[in-house]
Amino acid sequence: MHGHAGHHDHTGNPDSMVLNEQQDGPGTSRSPHEAMGHGGHAGMSMAAMVADMRNRFLVAVLFSIPIVLWSPIGDAVFGLHLPVPFGWRADVWALLLSLPVIGYSSWIFFDGAVRALRARTLDMMVLVAVAIGSGWVYSLLVTLSGGGDVFYEAATVLAAFVLLGHWFEMRARGGANDAIRTLLDLAPPRALVIRDGQQVEIPTSEVTLDDVLLVRPGAKIAVDGVVEDGQSEVDESMVTGESLPVHKQPGSEVIGATINANGTLRVRATKVGADTALSQIVKLVQDAQSSKAPGQKLADRAAFWLVLVALIGGGATLATWLLTGSPFATAILFAITVVVITCPDALGLATPTAIMVGTGLGAKRGVLFKNAMALETSARIQVVVMDKTGTLTKGEPEVTDVITDSGISEPELLRLVAAVERESEHPLAAAIVRHADGQGLDTVRAQRFENVPGHGAIGHVDGHQVVVGNRRLLEREGIDLGALAAQRDQLAGSGHTAIVAAVDGVAAGVIGIADAARESSAAAVAALHDLGVEVVMLTGDNQATAERIAGQLGIDTVIAEVLPGDKAAKVAELQRDGRKVAMVGDGVNDAPALAQADLGIAIGAGTDVAIETADVVLMRSDPLDVPTALRIGRGTLRKMRQNLGWAVGYNTIALPIAAGVFAPAFGLVLRPEIAALSMSGSSLIVAVNALTLKRLRL
Repeated sequence: MHGHAGHHDHTGNPDSMVLNEQQDGPGTSRSPHEAMGHGGHAGMSMAAMVADMRNRFLVAVLFSIPIVLWSPIGDAVFGLHLPVPFGWRADVWALLLSLPVIGYSSWIFFDGAVRALRARTLDMMVLVAVAIGSGWVYSLLVTLSGGGDVFYEAATVLAAFVLLGHWFEMRARGGANDAIRTLLDLAPPRALVIRDGQQVEIPTSEVTLDDVLLVRPGAKIAVDGVVEDGQSEVDESMVTGESLPVHKQPGSEVIGATINANGTLRVRATKVGADTALSQIVKLVQDAQSSKAPGQKLADRAAFWLVLVALIGGGATLATWLLTGSPFATAILFAITVVVITCPDALGLATPTAIMVGTGLGAKRGVLFKNAMALETSARIQVVVMDKTGTLTKGEPEVTDVITDSGISEPELLRLVAAVERESEHPLAAAIVRHADGQGLDTVRAQRFENVPGHGAIGHVDGHQVVVGNRRLLEREGIDLGALAAQRDQLAGSGHTAIVAAVDGVAAGVIGIADAARESSAAAVAALHDLGVEVVMLTGDNQATAERIAGQLGIDTVIAEVLPGDKAAKVAELQRDGRKVAMVGDGVNDAPALAQADLGIAIGAGTDVAIETADVVLMRSDPLDVPTALRIGRGTLRKMRQNLGWAVGYNTIALPIAAGVFAPAFGLVLRPEIAALSMSGSSLIVAVNALTLKRLRL
């Protein structure tokens, strides 16, 4: 949503070009309806705009059907010979039925054409308006002058087809501003501050610099600040992407919108309002989104020339037939037929059809494409950047190694350590307990449990004193690691968190804990390599942890220790040599990078912000769905190109027939309604071709 894939469709599809957001300048944008000349509806929500387009299409269909049934086509094709109500002439009845289609359904085309002409440009709105308007106005003049050949059915059927294309396209679009709102909602609405010795609850927006906040266990920290009193573990994953809670003590910096886990903290506010880390991330997302807008020029230029060819072709056809002495009715019939046949209606319907098949195919696999451009962009991706925590890894600590001294067995060590850790609330303790339970070990309770904040815990199990924690805790207890020191250093150096355990004052073992890779991550990387795509891992974690995961998964490039605000800049660096880059992430800290990338892919279990900012959402949180998304994109783009080839070939053959080139020699005349019908056939062919995409092997 957000030159990034969600903004611009460069396919040359008239329906998508009309509906794109268009930038008027820095920081301003016009809604799709404004861009279409949908006057007075600029403030509409996306849902309201989709409903409005659907209603216009339904009205056009509702009135086009009886117009066709009472037209010469109804007689010739269906053999109906229906009597006209009230004894009216058939053309008067058709005129009456066409008024809602022209006055309501097609009004956006006429309004958009006027806006385009005022801006001294030609776009698809002009072409559609000329095709519908000229056919209807000519028919109106014929009706008012006493009757004759009219083609109201051509004008109304054309309007219905183009509106159908618009409706399909708009259903795929989402509002970019939702991501910004979701980001801002992460900050708690109210904060508890201490003023004049009293606890006062105030709106977060009213927190000022140097206010002291009281943050209780389980509460969100309202603004950025420094801990003045208390110790706790803080979950910063939604902002930094760091999977493990971070220990905070007096002097530690904390980030707004992060969650305080277990202790009570007093925090002095150091950054408020627009200066907080969260607000800066919001600004980065906005900047990345708005910087992509100018990419519309190529599509606009293609539309300009296509419209120009159609209008000149229609005018030249009119002039040529008049110069040969033909009556005006014959000349205008050929001219309007040329304009109708040139309007790439088949493409306008078939491209959204291919897109809907592609998106439907993705949805069955839990791969949600948010817009048409996301599909096309996914077909061109050359580099996939993946966030580590929560994307390639599970995002939760897991026991990976248990190393014991010769004096104790691994099950016995785990049994004793788990007994102590059951009394602790620390996430690393929970990981050890899960691992012990998974081994089916006896559950015992620790006595005289003592929590040592920031270091570990001590307890007595079956008469043994058990000390579990970091190296500093053992040093405090006067316990020498001995031969286990080298094992502990090796684990720590390879990106693990090393937990040391001692029993009765003697070092007994080292437990390695790490954020484990997802089961399918290695297969996903291999599948991306099969597609010829380079894989880059981007993470805020330390280099050792990143290298460990990258080595397991066969990743090409590792960029570690990246600050949240710098992720978008790293993606931009990869884009500088013209490569198309996809970013896969799950956290708030990934949102700017998702917006910066050519294609943003959110892992479904991630935050609402990542999901809102991305173009593609993987609902199953499975990295294997990343190559699946790229394969669907490539298959869809292939169908779109085939459809484009058909449409060009169709126009090449149909244009001279429409212009009456073969009329003198062969008597081959293509009326506008027949042109509209042939366009329907063309649309059907490309739509059926799009449906064959369902056979794509994933």
